[in-house]
Amino acid sequence: MRKSWISILCLILASITILSACSSSEKAGTGSEGSGESGGPVTMTFFAPQGKAPMEDNEFTKFIEKKFNVTLKWDLAPTDALQDRRQLLLASGDYPEVFLHGKFTTSDLQTYGKQGVFLPLQDLIKQYGPNLTKVMEEKPYFKDAITAPDGNIYALPIFNECYHCTYAQKYWINQEWLDKVGLKMPTTTDELYTVLKAFKTQDPNGNGKADEIPLTGAPNKYVWNGNIDAYLMNSFIYNDNDKYLIVNDGKVSFAANQEGWKKGLEYMHKLYADGLIDPASFTQNDQAIGQLGNKEGDEVVGSITTALVSYLVNTYDKKITRHQHWEIVPPLKGPDGVQTTGATQSVGEFEFAITNKATEAQQIAAIKIVDYMFSEEGALYAEYGPTEGKGWKKAGPDEKNINGEPAKYSYYNLPERDPNVVVNESWSQIGAHDLSNTFRNLFAEGQDPLSAEGYGTRLAQATKVYAPYAPKEVYPANVFIRPEDTETAAQLTTAIKDYVQTNMAQFIIGSKSIDKDWDSYVKGFDGLGLSNYLDIYQRAIEKK
Repeated sequence: MRKSWISILCLILASITILSACSSSEKAGTGSEGSGESGGPVTMTFFAPQGKAPMEDNEFTKFIEKKFNVTLKWDLAPTDALQDRRQLLLASGDYPEVFLHGKFTTSDLQTYGKQGVFLPLQDLIKQYGPNLTKVMEEKPYFKDAITAPDGNIYALPIFNECYHCTYAQKYWINQEWLDKVGLKMPTTTDELYTVLKAFKTQDPNGNGKADEIPLTGAPNKYVWNGNIDAYLMNSFIYNDNDKYLIVNDGKVSFAANQEGWKKGLEYMHKLYADGLIDPASFTQNDQAIGQLGNKEGDEVVGSITTALVSYLVNTYDKKITRHQHWEIVPPLKGPDGVQTTGATQSVGEFEFAITNKATEAQQIAAIKIVDYMFSEEGALYAEYGPTEGKGWKKAGPDEKNINGEPAKYSYYNLPERDPNVVVNESWSQIGAHDLSNTFRNLFAEGQDPLSAEGYGTRLAQATKVYAPYAPKEVYPANVFIRPEDTETAAQLTTAIKDYVQTNMAQFIIGSKSIDKDWDSYVKGFDGLGLSNYLDIYQRAIEKK
């Protein structure tokens, strides 16, 4: 009997030891690629948008599962219902361990971080995220942009450091028309007026008809940086084309009620009154712009405000050459010597967050996965797939990047795809990963900027024209508003932006008189809470 009890006791102690070891292993979760040392994969659910093909069958998904010894389950939502679905999950309390792609605002992060729903990531990054650590050290503004006022990092964005996106308020002109009217590229607002007047009156398309549109554009919601004021106002006062904020020595001020803004409106009204601005610029969409620019027969457009000239004219079809005589116009100098351009930092919406549903093993596995996507290989595979020869290949010895330097990878001259087969190789724009200029510059671009393959080079060269005119300080695109200010900031920002844009259009087309209505327009900001608006954004930039 005594031997039997001793045997039973030994079995119990052995069981406890085994269970304890398994528990410790599960908590540690530090296998060779980040998952359980117990031998079984860590299983967790990722929230993401629904694509055309199942995420569980995706090549990069399978690669990640094998590399990190994880099993990924998916909670997917249609792209247009992504945020609604996300909010429903959070409100119900039945949310997944990881939001791979959540489109969170800074306000969301502070709300769910304070509630404990989103876990702070900085300690996990410090211990398991060498690639993220490197990015934050090399790009301090990235670290600053993702760090909440309480010092925590609650989520990670796609680091989309697109060079030509940084200075997106561009202006393109029909060089063929300039040659026809015998004028040079305009360098001042007065010279631009002369050019546009010539486009209207001198029949540059040579068809004997008064069908020329000297300057066109479109609202931003349809065409990226398509609204005309985004470019032209920068010759009078800095226009960020968003919150209308100016930063000087850390002090925030407002642009849209200053004298320079008034002069900019007067100039644009003059252009409009003389028939030099297309009336459709305030309403037309991207399809209408494309129809204007690609119209068969005689060209009818002389210039356009947009980040991408491809909105207007086809730049991808090798058989179409009309786009080749479109040139970038540098920032124009205004009557008071102002010559600036809009600039933005490249930190987008926050996508990746780990919730309090995640075990320690799941947390470690998740942060290792996202950290891998900030490595060169991980970013390459996440964006283009893990198999060389499909979405990417190694660049040839003669291939160069947009700066004319030797390229490492290329996505040109790959085997043709079967158009009837859905590509399911990568996560593409899903999930936080590295799309910085450092990563982008690894890829080959055509060196002829007027070729279809050289469009990226063309945009880079156009952007270099704008870069010297950027202000020393710009208000951050994503800023952490204090939690107690969040609701007020949202209301004020919407009301003030709508007020500025509505009045801008009215002043330009003349339904409001700048001489008679300017003072009442400026006074109107008092009723909209402009002073509180500026205080909130001042506190936010100081992270107070």
